[in-house]
Amino acid sequence: MKSVNVVEKFLKSKNHNRIILLGYLSYILIGTFLLCLPFFKKVPSIGFLDNFFIATSAVSTTGLTTISIADNYNFFGQMILIILIQLGGLGYMTLGSFIILSLGGRLSLSREKIQKYVFCLPDHITITKFIRILVYYSFVVELIGALLLYIFFKMEHLPNSLWNAVFHSVSAFCTSGFSLYNNSFESFSRNIGVNITIATLCILGAIGFVIVYDIWNNRIKSKKRISLTSKIILWSTFILIMSGAIVLFFFEPSIVGKSFVERLLTSFFQSMTALTTSGFNTIPISTLSVLSYFIITILMIVGASPSGTGGGIKTTTFTALLGVMKSSLAGEKDVKFLNRTIPNERLWLAVSTLCFYLLALFLSTFFILLQTNRFNIQQVIFEVASALGTVGLSTGITPGLNHIEKIIIIITMFIGRIGPLSFGMALFLGNENAGRIKYPEEDLA
Repeated sequence: MKSVNVVEKFLKSKNHNRIILLGYLSYILIGTFLLCLPFFKKVPSIGFLDNFFIATSAVSTTGLTTISIADNYNFFGQMILIILIQLGGLGYMTLGSFIILSLGGRLSLSREKIQKYVFCLPDHITITKFIRILVYYSFVVELIGALLLYIFFKMEHLPNSLWNAVFHSVSAFCTSGFSLYNNSFESFSRNIGVNITIATLCILGAIGFVIVYDIWNNRIKSKKRISLTSKIILWSTFILIMSGAIVLFFFEPSIVGKSFVERLLTSFFQSMTALTTSGFNTIPISTLSVLSYFIITILMIVGASPSGTGGGIKTTTFTALLGVMKSSLAGEKDVKFLNRTIPNERLWLAVSTLCFYLLALFLSTFFILLQTNRFNIQQVIFEVASALGTVGLSTGITPGLNHIEKIIIIITMFIGRIGPLSFGMALFLGNENAGRIKYPEEDLA
């Protein structure tokens, strides 16, 4: 009974960010312990730090790897990874809450509050209904994705087609970027079926579960219009992916030389995988031009949408910041989008998120550059942006990181999964009365 009381007391803590941080950290430590066991590995020489790196990358749904997954972990090790990816993708406590509801139980008030906080849900959304829709939706999408990939892999006469299909379906939907192929999907750059299936899985995971809930409750059941959040997510996702694809289609030398269909597929896929933070690639990332690195880095920083499986500052944050800029230029006091006014607290959150994100990006880059002169700044910024955005794309420097650099990237991936702002609040938020203290007002130039 003592342990139950401790857990309840822990869940009732007012600092939800600290609970989330410790929850994901526990997943990572358990995953690291399991991966260190000899019967999950093909080779005995995998060090603790590499296992820790892989476990962190899986729970954070990043996909950066210091070693080959297919060459170093057996079927059971790969099964551990896919479980960690699923736990990281669906979110802290989601599967546990779903089991409680399935057994006829009720969620405690503290658990409901944490779940709503994790998914950044508006007040009108019922968390119990949201969790059920989320889990059913994820299972159905991953199942259909696995069936389609199995067909396409079987047509290519690939070994272990069924397991590869299941693994990549879960990995794509959770936007983790983990692949059992050492060159990701470079061998499938001309395979329209594989490209479209993986892209659809990534987008369905990245756009966020709020849209699924919104469409189900409003469009299907109530025949109402979808919310402003869903409209912004859908429009911004479409515009950003298309913008990145157009730049790559016309200006990336390694893509321009391909046939029209392959050129179209490759440019779309690479733009999609950067924005959804899924981290797969159909062309070698190390061969891209500086302009392409720049565009992909911007897309990785923006990232996916709230309450989804992806990372980044989120499309809604990016849109809110554009709204602030537009209103400032127009001399308006309120920020408006699609004939709706955005609440000030959401705007403050967007600005704070960007500031904390850029600070984390700067510090991680600074500390890696402090350690080495083996990589240029372009490679390091790309690697850090990929880790912080939980993307998984790399110019190829990940296996060459030394111990300290690996630890920096591990911390960066973890911060990216929690969110830089939430991570900072988990560490430093403690004084409940700090926000109530009033100071004299003075103007600032």
